[in-house]
Parts: sequence; C-alpha cells; structure tokens
Amino acid sequence: MILRSFAALAITAAAAQAEPRDVVATFSIIGDLAQQVGGDRITLHTLVGSDADAHVYEPRPADAMALARADVVLTNGLGFEGFLDRLIAASGTDAAVVTLTERAEVLEDPAGGHYHYEGDQAIWHAGAHDPHAWQSVPNARAYVASIADAFCTADAMGCDTYRGNADRYNAELDMLDAEIRTAVEAVPADRRTVVVAHNAFRYFETEYGVTFLSPQGVSTESEASAADVAGLIREIRDQKAGAIFAENISDTRLLDRIAAETDLPLAGTLYSDALSGPDGPAPDYLSMMRHNARAITAALAE
Repeated sequence: MILRSFAALAITAAAAQAEPRDVVATFSIIGDLAQQVGGDRITLHTLVGSDADAHVYEPRPADAMALARADVVLTNGLGFEGFLDRLIAASGTDAAVVTLTERAEVLEDPAGGHYHYEGDQAIWHAGAHDPHAWQSVPNARAYVASIADAFCTADAMGCDTYRGNADRYNAELDMLDAEIRTAVEAVPADRRTVVVAHNAFRYFETEYGVTFLSPQGVSTESEASAADVAGLIREIRDQKAGAIFAENISDTRLLDRIAAETDLPLAGTLYSDALSGPDGPAPDYLSMMRHNARAITAALAE
C-alpha cells in the first residue's frame, strides 16, 4: 500500500513537471522563434499576430489574462512594444519578462538623441535605438540564445530539450545567413538601393549591404511630411534606386505616390515587423528572411 502511494505521488509529480510552460511572445516573429526553441514543452500566446503592426497595437483584455498566467514573457524591447509596460501593470503578472535585444548588436536610431551645450560646445547624446534587430540573422541567433536561457530557468527539466532545439535551429540560421550573403553579393554594389515604407531594415542594410530609403522613421506612428517626401524623391533619383516595396503592415498610398513621381513601380511586398499568415510567403522567420532577400535581389537584377 505504501509503495503504491509513493508510485502515485511520483506519477503525479512527473505529470506536473511535464505540463507545458505558458509563454507570451509580444509579436509574431518572436513567437516563431519561441516555438522553435520550446516545441511541445510550451504553450504559446502571441499578442500581435501575423500581418499586424506592433507599433500601434492596442491590447485587449485577453492579452492581460494571458500575461497573468504566463511563466515567461518574451519581448523585443527598445521601445518597440509601446503598449507593453501598461499591459504588464494591468495584468499583475509575476512572470519572468525577458528582453531579447539585450544580447543583440543594437543600432542607434538615426533620428534619436539630442544636443546639449557645455559652454559654447554642442555635445550629442544618443537617444533611442532602432528596435528592428531581428532583420539581421546573427541577431536572431542572439534572440534564440536568450529564449533558451529563459526556458531553462523556467523549466530546468526541459533544458536539454531547449538547448538541443536551439542548436538545431541555429544551424538553420547559419545556412540562411550564408544564403542571403551569397544572393546579395551577386548584385552589383551600385545597384543595391530600394525604397520601403518605414525605416525597418537598417539591420539588414548593415549586415548584408543593401541600402533602404524610406519616408518614415523606425516607427510607423511617425508621419512623413511633404518636405520628407520631396527629399526622398530626390534621394531616390540621386542614388538610382532600383525598386519600391510595400510592407505587409502598411498601406501603400504613400508609396503609390512616390512610385508615380519616380516611375518606379511597386516590386512586391516585404515583411518587416510581422510574419504572414500560414498561407502567405512568410509564415515563419526563416521563410520571411528568404522571401525578403529573394524579392529584393530579383528586383535589383532586372
């Protein structure tokens, strides 16, 4: 009888330990990376879904409920999820909140910062940083490392699984990185300029050598003035941009105007801040980066 009781307790404890950890990812790209690492040991809730814009997202009551029961909350940081602080406060969650850009190579927002004067000398203080770090595959590896660490902390018994999944996925990221570099290097250096809706691709630009021009800053909340658009049109002509791309999270009205002014037709859609739906060309991070690289290099090769 005692042996049976011990056996029952052991089975109950094992079942409790095997329960999936509740994970909240703030938007779809992080959600995919989390699923790659967590597999069936996590239950995932993604706040901002496919084809949706995290810059302007308004949380729902269901989001607060998801945070309240979460074991881990995965965020990008750098001001990307402007809604998050108030949502965390409203939820009362005691989950571990993990900022994935902490290990990434982060770029300053070119429009961020301010000057102040010391005597008659102007001193520049850097301000905000560009949050779109996932557009560099090496930074995606940094995200994956942070996710694996967070899951190991929340679920020590599953750590070997998380590390193994991360290693497998990192091998795929390495192949993706090499593929993008090879594709871009095949395009002459003086023909690697394209136009996009907002300044979401500076990490891709820095990592792979494609120049992106845009009428908006790092957030889609910013609005391009008439002077901004006129300056961009001059820059497009000066730099001989080869293509204009829509983004899946933005309407095309401003880009249609720029296309008409520059005689550059829209060459397709790039995925900047969100994945596509499951039937689209970018349902996961690997597909998104491949789609973007192929679309860009194909348009510039014409």
